[in-house]
Amino acid sequence: MYTLVLSYKNLIFQIILSLSLSIILYFISLPSLILQGLNTYIHPDDVNPTKQTQSSGPKVAIRRPSDQNVNGSSELRNRKKPREKLFEFDETKAQIFRLRLGDAQICSRLYFDSFRSCLNCFVVAFSCFLLHKYLILNVGESENENDNGNDNVDYDYTTSGVLKNGSLVPIVIGILGFFRVLISLFRVSIERSAFKRSERGLGLVIGVLGFFASLVICVGVYPWLFDFEFSSIDGFGKLFVALLSGSITGFLYLAAGKNARAFWLGTDQIRCNLPIISCGWFAQVIFYANYLLLGFTSLLWINPLGELLVNKNIDGGRNGVSLSLVGNVGMAEADFVKFRLLCLLLSGVLQVIALRWYVQTFLNEAVLSWYQRLHASVVPDMEYSRAKVFLHNHYLCLAVIQFFAPAALVLLSLGLSQVDEGLFENFEVACVLLPCSAFVKEVALFLAWWVSFVWFVFTSTYLAFYRRGILYIS
Repeated sequence: MYTLVLSYKNLIFQIILSLSLSIILYFISLPSLILQGLNTYIHPDDVNPTKQTQSSGPKVAIRRPSDQNVNGSSELRNRKKPREKLFEFDETKAQIFRLRLGDAQICSRLYFDSFRSCLNCFVVAFSCFLLHKYLILNVGESENENDNGNDNVDYDYTTSGVLKNGSLVPIVIGILGFFRVLISLFRVSIERSAFKRSERGLGLVIGVLGFFASLVICVGVYPWLFDFEFSSIDGFGKLFVALLSGSITGFLYLAAGKNARAFWLGTDQIRCNLPIISCGWFAQVIFYANYLLLGFTSLLWINPLGELLVNKNIDGGRNGVSLSLVGNVGMAEADFVKFRLLCLLLSGVLQVIALRWYVQTFLNEAVLSWYQRLHASVVPDMEYSRAKVFLHNHYLCLAVIQFFAPAALVLLSLGLSQVDEGLFENFEVACVLLPCSAFVKEVALFLAWWVSFVWFVFTSTYLAFYRRGILYIS
């Protein structure tokens, strides 16, 4: 019995970790803890319908400088013309109020259950990946010790199958978490009242283009341009990967607009000088670091840049002085592979860290709309800004899913790509039906890079349109 438990200790540890985290996350609302304390806004029709001064209650976040009276019932001074000949503007109907989100308010938002399930699956799967990496390292160390102590015993843990090394749990939970995030992203992308029909149609067209672009990469039409190999995957497998990549491309296009607007407002690119809209200096550093690291990571799998960072002569190549920098400077090829994976990991983690600031900037976008409508004319029409404030509050969790999904897809795919090879060699039927090793090592890594690359391209395109004045935030 003790020998059996010792043989399957990795699997037991994985099961205990996944079950314990699932139970803890069932009783603790992690999404509420992440979003709690954010500032949201309400834009009522009439602040003071009873014409009484409100000494208690919500405080006005922004008020026009000329508004000296709270209820705004007194007439403006120095009025020379009769009152009935002028347009009357009641400023009490234009005030906006700032509130802090609580647990009850967050749980009542649309798509909260979807975001909670995505976040819980991501936390459990990512924790299992970390434990698997730690257990594999310990297994390698114990294997070396046993080989040094007894040369007659061969402890081959890495080829003992998914049960003994415990890889079955992170593989299953990782795949389920990946498709759970993808399904949630699909649900919010087809929300009719959240996107225009033209946006959904353009997203469909871009998804088709993404399908053909990923199919070209999978087939290997340009092997000198992209550093990917799908030699162990057949034609149907490549077609499935292309379909999956095209779907992700269409979904991320619809989400990239919010990401670009959040970056544009959070870094105060419009120079509005409103502290209530822009973020602090630390959040702006996170925004810039996230964007730059995402772009740098996306370029590491493109061969011209990769060749500049790899020194092919570091392990004893030709001697002498070379005038070419390509292949003669940089790091070793094995270190470059680890460096690329580390950049992917850091970019995904940094997106998760910046999630709260992105959501806050999304809520602040409604304040900018209110501010623009308030100063657009002498008698502003506040119905548009009132509707936008309501929609931003109503679709809060929808925006959170779109901000969170790219980072979750990158980290889950990266975790799947780091699971060992040779996992299903004891299950020949499974290997015949599904190219398991290729999925774990090649397809998962390609999807992690594809999400980062597409997310960076779409965000950069939107930012270029905002910079050139083709698009604007209203």
